[in-house]
Amino acid sequence: MALDRRTLLLSALALPLVSAASRAATPVSHEAGLDHIGMLVYPGFTALDFVGPHHFLGNLPGAQVHVVTTQPELSPVASDLGLIVQPTTTMADCPAELTVLFVPGGTAGTIAAARDEQVLEFIADRASRARYVTSVCTGSLVLGAAGVLEGKRATSHWATVPTLERFGAIPVRERVVRDGNVITGAGVSAGIDFGITLAEELRGRLFAEAGVLISEYAPEPPIVGGTLETARPEVAALLERNLAPFVADANELKVLQ
Repeated sequence: MALDRRTLLLSALALPLVSAASRAATPVSHEAGLDHIGMLVYPGFTALDFVGPHHFLGNLPGAQVHVVTTQPELSPVASDLGLIVQPTTTMADCPAELTVLFVPGGTAGTIAAARDEQVLEFIADRASRARYVTSVCTGSLVLGAAGVLEGKRATSHWATVPTLERFGAIPVRERVVRDGNVITGAGVSAGIDFGITLAEELRGRLFAEAGVLISEYAPEPPIVGGTLETARPEVAALLERNLAPFVADANELKVLQ
């Protein structure tokens, strides 16, 4: 067996996860019993919103991650900073039954996705059957526009948390927020916390702890100021001014009818 991160995690948990290890040794397919995880990508998504969760979800034994493009064909999708991701399926070919539906955030690309009726219909359809409906950062705007956050506690990037009220959601300023089967993460780096949370939910505490350790996730930021409460006021004011046009666009989004 190739020595990759999934193998190392399974080795660390050999006894408690022996059945999961057996499933992981079987070639991945669309067979029943697998957890199918649909992770949406669209032009202009924020890469870290996607990559942090993918790191933990992609390590899950007995799971298959589908990188779902909003485009009609499987051409590479560029993030907002030009990182290229190769999708594995289109919305039309994505499995109908998903364990996890996930949407990353962004800025202009997110607004475009949240205005695209085909994207919203796809999300509404898969969310109606998914075990977990999830997002990181402004991906929650897309979930909201698809009509799946009504009455749910949810979070987003700090700049757009108040916007969630437009979709009937209950805005919450927390790193990871769960309400029933809806799990949302705050901005960008919170995708790592989100990924750990979902890994624990799907495979248990021991597996999640092993994932944290193999990832050496022990943040010690060289600069403190990653929240509105800890940032210098002049820095917060600068970003609020710069983000104002995006927030204005977000506040004009409508829910899929």
